[in-house]
Amino acid sequence: MKKILIVEDDILIAEIERDYLEAEQFETTICQNGQEGLKRALEEDYDLIILDVMLPGINGFSICREVRREKDVAIIMVTAKKEDVDKIRGMGVGADDYIVKPFSPGEMVARAKAHINIHERLKCKNGSGSVKSHDFENGSIQVANLKILPLSRQVFCSDKEVELANKEFELLYFLASNPNIVYSKEILFDKIWGMDAIGDTATVAVHINRIREKLGIDKDNQKLIETVWGAGYRFRKK
Repeated sequence: MKKILIVEDDILIAEIERDYLEAEQFETTICQNGQEGLKRALEEDYDLIILDVMLPGINGFSICREVRREKDVAIIMVTAKKEDVDKIRGMGVGADDYIVKPFSPGEMVARAKAHINIHERLKCKNGSGSVKSHDFENGSIQVANLKILPLSRQVFCSDKEVELANKEFELLYFLASNPNIVYSKEILFDKIWGMDAIGDTATVAVHINRIREKLGIDKDNQKLIETVWGAGYRFRKK
């Protein structure tokens, strides 16, 4: 059973998160202050940490930095302030993802599953357990007439090879590896280009459009990447 640490001082929010996660067969632990959360995170092994930004004692930014120095664990940061999103991106604290309150518990569970799966695949690929950015699993992905081969970094559309640039491939593969989850432009930019990259989130839309154009030889494949207006993009897998 996968273990998740919830570090959240609002017990009502923490209990909602716990209930939804335990309904999906996760084992959860709740900590309501920064000191206890940091101690638990460093002394015990978890598959994911859901970490509030504003905590009594030690804030979530400091905890995330400390944990990232010692542990290879997926971290989702939770914030009630939209301005904290820029801090999460700009400070490079090491979070894998962030979510802004109020949020859908179902979305939180979906993101938790996705990031646990990503970390597991990367650990298996790297062997040593150290995470390398944008590494890929051995298995291919096939949806409709689209086939993605991560080792050879090839994409086939209706059995015809589609030439994708490096970042186009990484963006398509990331979305296809985590189907039916909506990712904002900010999250995709962080995942594919990195927090310290030069540029802005507009490049995500540009790359999405290029991918769609290149997959346009098959109209069904062209529709696999959906725009969710006001939220971001998702890879549709029925």
